[in-house]
Amino acid sequence: MKKLFKNYNFSFDKNEAKLITNFCKQASGQMQSDSRFATVLRAYNSIMDKLAENHFEVKLTKEEVRHLTLQMKENSKEIKKRAEGSWFLMKWIYNSMYKQYNSLLNNHFSDF
Repeated sequence: MKKLFKNYNFSFDKNEAKLITNFCKQASGQMQSDSRFATVLRAYNSIMDKLAENHFEVKLTKEEVRHLTLQMKENSKEIKKRAEGSWFLMKWIYNSMYKQYNSLLNNHFSDF
């Protein structure tokens, strides 16, 4: 049975908040020049503002969660693909990033 209402309140630790903030900054920097991504940019800027205020208790909107989850899943897949085709040092860096993204997705966004 599907839930009618979902809880969009999150409690992130300092490292998770920093990872999400860096992710949003990087994504918004890449999308800033294209007007087609205006809604996504608004969502990422809103997430960054909310995390800057208080990362212990963050209430996100459904749209923010949807954009963040979708893009983080796609980045996670891409990082895993890059790790498989890299040499030792880059593989180690990519695997570390993949574990961080996966942990964040599994702990907070697994049911979205």
